[in-house]
Amino acid sequence: MAADLVVDTAFAQQEKAKLIKSLRRFDMVFFTVCAFVGLDTLGIVADNGAQAFTWLAVLAILFVAPYMLLMAEIGSSFPQEGGPYEWMKLAWGRFTASIGAVLYWITNPIWVGGSLAFIATEAWRINLSSIGHGTAGDYLFKLAFIWLSIGVAIVSLRYGKWIPNLGAILRIAVLGFFSFTVLIYAAKHGVHGFGGGDFAPTRAIFFALVPILLFNYVGFELQNGAAEEMENPKRDVPISVLQSGTLGVFLYAVPVFLMLLVLPENQITGIGGFVDAVSKTFTVYGGAQGFLLDLMTLAFIGTLVTSGAVWMIGSDRVQAIAAADGAWFPWFGVFNRRFGTPVRVNVMSGVVSTAFTIVAIEWFNNGDDASFAVVLTMAISTTLISYLFVFPTIVRLRHKFPNVERPYTVPFGMRGVWIGAILTTFWIALGSWASVFPGTLEPLFGVDYGSFVDAWGVTRWKFEALTLGTLGIIVVLAVGGYLAAGRTRSVVAPREVVPAPD
Repeated sequence: MAADLVVDTAFAQQEKAKLIKSLRRFDMVFFTVCAFVGLDTLGIVADNGAQAFTWLAVLAILFVAPYMLLMAEIGSSFPQEGGPYEWMKLAWGRFTASIGAVLYWITNPIWVGGSLAFIATEAWRINLSSIGHGTAGDYLFKLAFIWLSIGVAIVSLRYGKWIPNLGAILRIAVLGFFSFTVLIYAAKHGVHGFGGGDFAPTRAIFFALVPILLFNYVGFELQNGAAEEMENPKRDVPISVLQSGTLGVFLYAVPVFLMLLVLPENQITGIGGFVDAVSKTFTVYGGAQGFLLDLMTLAFIGTLVTSGAVWMIGSDRVQAIAAADGAWFPWFGVFNRRFGTPVRVNVMSGVVSTAFTIVAIEWFNNGDDASFAVVLTMAISTTLISYLFVFPTIVRLRHKFPNVERPYTVPFGMRGVWIGAILTTFWIALGSWASVFPGTLEPLFGVDYGSFVDAWGVTRWKFEALTLGTLGIIVVLAVGGYLAAGRTRSVVAPREVVPAPD
């Protein structure tokens, strides 16, 4: 049994006893769809023109497909609570896993407070009612958005799981109705259209778009943050990963393609792209346009709330298990006895999100300041960096624990595992480098990057100081938490350990 491989601390074993099994396969599919499909970046992707659809399809084949297969195997073979943290611990040890876990977790509160809350506010401001920048209403809306996401993560999973389920259903309904409306619009007014040559990939768009698409395309392992709350992970993880991945790629590809059909490229904006496309196509409904646009805006905001909530549910558990296992500040390893959720980490995530939002409004011109955009981009890219610790674990665990029962295995044996791990790690390494050091790869491939200041609004020196400084703070936070947990690590509750091969 995979559980026999784990040497928990006594504290971790005590906290895991509070977990309640409640996730069925239906919940797991919808949980992953909710995590995988984010409407907040559709406009940014479509803003890159018809090539965006080409690269979306390429990465679906060369990144998403092997990613799904890897997570189907490792998620069903090593179904411990805290998923990615436990895999990293088994593969590389607690210290490395502690850094990987913090990188994996910290993106989410910053993303919720620094990106999702601002996009939701802008959608409300444009289509429903005016909210002045920096006003009491602006603060109230953003803080309500953040703490609603946190509240969902705090509630017992047997009840809270229905929010991500609803979020997945909402995505399907919103994107389905939008697609149906575009077909009506096309029949009545025609479409903007594009030539076949517009789909031809270029290196410039490749380097600009790959980090965003990779950020869109992650999340299959998130459900394993709650692995010991699943009813039957060995049976359900592979099926849920493959089903949610197929549905998720479809839900990305169709709206991006239709947005490109409806809106000229110069009319698609990062924030308003999807809502702009909805506004234009909904003219086919005549007098009902205003009501339907309001309804779609509310649904769009609802998908953003559930995006934040589902990532908080999964990543907060990963960080809490790391803390309980002696890899981070132990105080955060406590699971609430009533809810069975890591309330202390949940609240900490909410505090980080709130602080980030306040800083953006007060110090960074409501998030419009270039320095804030750089910090936010770097914070989001930590998600990609964390996967550099995750993807190679499957190769390591295949060698280290060959006798573990594997309900599902990657096709073509060890060769298939190596191919999948190399492909996924390559893409993540490329996306991570392009995020942290933009403009350094393009000259190697004959691409003119142009002015760095024009692209980012700051000098390269300031950009690297902000990005590397942010990454350095995160690493210090991880190492400090690990050092503070020495006493927790010293009190272990060993299980039968299957020895590694010689």
